Amino acid sequence: MPYRYRKMESPVGRLTLVARDQTSLVAILWEHERPNRVPLDDMQFAEANPILAETEHQLSEYFAGSRTRFELPLDFQGTEFQKKVWNALLTIPFGETRSYSEIAAQIGSPKAVRAVGAANGKNPLSIVAPCHRVIGASGGLTGFAGGLAAKQWLLRLEQRPTRPELFDTAWEC
Repeated sequence: MPYRYRKMESPVGRLTLVARDQTSLVAILWEHERPNRVPLDDMQFAEANPILAETEHQLSEYFAGSRTRFELPLDFQGTEFQKKVWNALLTIPFGETRSYSEIAAQIGSPKAVRAVGAANGKNPLSIVAPCHRVIGASGGLTGFAGGLAAKQWLLRLEQRPTRPELFDTAWEC
């Protein structure tokens, strides 16, 4: 079954939105995506796909600061462990962060911190399944498929309502 895709410009670079026909969103890929981070075969351009159009609309609202929660049909494609991790990401509230060890404990595998990090790095639905909200135990920013500058930008965007001083100066990804 071919995947449908379209591209959108965003404050964190050009994103490629990928759907399974017209049923569900399967990936949001970064402009400088690492090859095979999210394996997808047979992708066809589809400007008029309703899932992709709605994804672009909701992402635009998010980037504008008017959306804090996504309402999209998601189709995670990965191992059962990866799906547990990715579903745990969906529970992290807007504007908050969790550590890899907190996610590991949440999914019932407290010793699997490294495996959680690996699954987080393969999250096919960046931003919507907010892997940018996962940080190191020390509170520092750690790896992110879109790059650390994009991760920082997304976290700052989500802090805007409570910490407007973070936006006193111009900052670009």
